[in-house]
Amino acid sequence: MTSPMIDPDELANLHAAAAVQVVDCRFRLGEHGAGRLLFAEGHIPGARYLDLDDDLSAPMREDRLGGRHPLPERDALADSVRAAGLRAGVPIALYDDGTGGAARAWWVLRHHGVESRVLRGGIAAWGGPLETGDPAPLAGDLELGSVRTGDLVDAADVQAALVRSVLVMDARAPERYRGEVEPMDPVAGHIPGAVNAPFNAPDAVGPEVLAADEAPIAYCGSGVTAAALVLRIADLGRDDVRLYAGSWSDWCARGLAEPAG
Repeated sequence: MTSPMIDPDELANLHAAAAVQVVDCRFRLGEHGAGRLLFAEGHIPGARYLDLDDDLSAPMREDRLGGRHPLPERDALADSVRAAGLRAGVPIALYDDGTGGAARAWWVLRHHGVESRVLRGGIAAWGGPLETGDPAPLAGDLELGSVRTGDLVDAADVQAALVRSVLVMDARAPERYRGEVEPMDPVAGHIPGAVNAPFNAPDAVGPEVLAADEAPIAYCGSGVTAAALVLRIADLGRDDVRLYAGSWSDWCARGLAEPAG
């Protein structure tokens, strides 16, 4: 299995040979448009941009079912990747700045049959120069592939999995998992029976994750950092972890959340 991550040296070599298309996926939660500003201020030369809110999510429903970042509709995603200038037959490398946007793009593309890799260490690991401004529009011709099955679950699937003692992992920070703070959703806490596995904690993925008999499930607040946890586990060799894309925000919208404590 090819790693879903790409090391900076490998990316630099492919970039120098014009043998890769690079996509910037930075964002700031709750600050629509901030990622595009970061992109304009400095990005890997030749990179294109995909936005969490505009390209990698559907609009949030008024009743919030599906969570704060519902998965994009297939046709809308196809339009976005072509509008970004992505081309068929050219390897795709994604990057962010540690917030999980690249992992979200990796997961969404993979779900729709398009392979990509994520830059290990993000833009901070890129040793080359940056360019500023926005690139000239480029009409891409990338076509989505077959939809991947078995990688996505909903709230009912999570409830059924917990009855079977399937490992369910909460990728949020420990204080959000414990319900001590909740900056985004109406109820603090976590899904009963879930364990905390912060997506960026060094020891978050233990041997029990890789050895679990049934494919584990990952969730977070709205399906972004959970995708980063799925990516991290895939990099360790297990690529069947399932994503609860609606995550805690969808769980709350369905009236399933109970206040912490």
